[in-house]
Amino acid sequence: MTETTTAAVTAQIAEPIGTLTLRARERRNPLSLATMREATRLLRELSDDPRVRVIVIAAEGPAFSAGHDLAELAGRTLEDERIVFEACRELMAAVHDVPRPVIAKVQGMALAAGCQLVATCDLAVAADDARFGTPGVKIGLFCSTPMVPLTRAIGRKRAMQMLLTGDLIDAHTALDWGLLNAVVPGDELGQTVDDLAVRIAESSGETLAIGKRAFYEQIDATEPEAYRMMTETMTANAVTCDAQEGINAFLEKRRPVWSDR
Repeated sequence: MTETTTAAVTAQIAEPIGTLTLRARERRNPLSLATMREATRLLRELSDDPRVRVIVIAAEGPAFSAGHDLAELAGRTLEDERIVFEACRELMAAVHDVPRPVIAKVQGMALAAGCQLVATCDLAVAADDARFGTPGVKIGLFCSTPMVPLTRAIGRKRAMQMLLTGDLIDAHTALDWGLLNAVVPGDELGQTVDDLAVRIAESSGETLAIGKRAFYEQIDATEPEAYRMMTETMTANAVTCDAQEGINAFLEKRRPVWSDR
C-alpha cells in the first residue's frame, strides 16, 4: 500500500484499487482551486500506476463535498472566477478521460460541485444517509456546470427540479432517478464499494479502457453515428491480445490470463 498526501487530498493504492480521498472534513471538503488541481493530478497519477485497475473517489467526515469554496468566489475578477471554473472543468474531464473506471463513494452531503463530481463518476454508491443537491440558485449562483453531468445522469425534468428549487434529494430518490448505482447502510459502504471495484478489476484493463472511452464517445451521438463508431471500436477490440485470449479461454473452458497481470 502506498500513499500520497496533501493538506486536502490523499491518494492511496491497495491493489487493485486506487483511492482518492478528500480530507478537509472540518470544512465539509470544499472543492477549492488547490484541491481541484491536486485531485486532477492525483487522479491521473493513480490511473497511470500499473497496480491500479479501478479508482474510488471518497471523502472523510460528515460530508462528501459541499461544493466550491465560496470564499474563493467572493470579490474576485472575471478572470479569477474563470480560473476556478476551468479547474473544475478539468477535474470533471479527467474523471472521464482516465482509462480506469471511477467510482464515487458517497456519505453525507454532496452539494453543487460535489454533486457534479458524483454525477460525473462512472459509477456511484452511497450510504443511506447521503443527500444530494444543487442549491446555488438560493445564493444567486445557478449551478450551471453541475447541470452538465446531472442532466445527463437523471434527465431534463428531474435535473431542472433540483436546479430551480435547490432542494436536496435523499439517497433512495437519487438511486431511483439514476444518479446512483446502489444505496447501502453506512457501515456497509466501504465493503460494498471494494467488492464492486474488485469485480470490475477482474476484467482486462485494456478492455475496460476501450469500453470506457467508447461509452463516452457514443453517448451523445445519433444512433447511426454511434453504431458507425462502435462497429469500428468493437472490430479493433476483437483483434487485441486480451480479446483473443478471452475468446480462446472461453472456448477452452479455462480462466483467461490478461496482459496486465
